Amino acid sequence: MLNFIIKGGPVMVPILLGSVCGLAVVIERLFVFQGMRLNTFKFVQSVFKELKARNIQAALGLCSSSRHPLAAVFKIGIERRTLPRERLEKIMEQAGNNQIQRLEKRLGALVSIIGIEPLLGFLGTITGLIKAFMSWEHAGANVTVSALAGGMYEAMITTAAGLTVAIPLSLCYNYFISRIKVTANELTNHSIQLLEVITEVNEEKTR
Repeated sequence: MLNFIIKGGPVMVPILLGSVCGLAVVIERLFVFQGMRLNTFKFVQSVFKELKARNIQAALGLCSSSRHPLAAVFKIGIERRTLPRERLEKIMEQAGNNQIQRLEKRLGALVSIIGIEPLLGFLGTITGLIKAFMSWEHAGANVTVSALAGGMYEAMITTAAGLTVAIPLSLCYNYFISRIKVTANELTNHSIQLLEVITEVNEEKTR
């Protein structure tokens, strides 16, 4: 492996640095997404049951026991349940947006790495070919395969390395985006349901 890296030339340095940074982002994001596992249907039904029974502290306790974005939004909504519906709706919408932004953290850097890695590989291809042609020019009619091998190795290894880094990182990025989209839909749908339950409970209290 070290031999291939050396033969890849100086462009392999930023390619390897990008792979390390990308892997760090992927691992950190995986920990975040693993930590927010939640049976949302069961959670929502449990919270609604406590709210309808006016067990507010129990409902808040359920929200505090989970790191899922839905639990954080529900907690804010329940804590501010006495506000006018329009105001409460805006507060919950903002809370939902904040949670989505938290999930999207560092994904911009990951996209940049995914885009740059193949370009670095292409740069290595160009520099490798230049190196090979310079060797050919220097050797003239006496050119040999070994004289061209260094430049050709550099061209092929850097291209392969750039794609090898970018492809799995791209798959991870798409996975994160799909999870975020699912979470965003859950936040929207269940927040509307929470507003309805809160409105219902508040109306019953004023009767």
